[in-house]
Amino acid sequence: MAIGADVESSLRAKFEAVLPHLDERSARLVLAGEARALGHGGIAAVARASGASRSRVQQGVAELDSGEKPLGRVRRTGGGRKPGR
Repeated sequence: MAIGADVESSLRAKFEAVLPHLDERSARLVLAGEARALGHGGIAAVARASGASRSRVQQGVAELDSGEKPLGRVRRTGGGRKPGR
């Protein structure tokens, strides 16, 4: 069963809103998550909807499947408001 044009249109709107705010790795993982949720044909549909290459989406899927640890801490140690202030 092919993925419908309405699904791709919805994905396109979501990607236009979210992807500009993400770094490269985060964007790949978001694309990969959507592709996995769609199932068969998801990689191609996500690539068409996002304008990303199929290999970029496939790389994200491989990263999700690899079981790599999440990035972890984003802020540098010592960042943020100091205690007691």
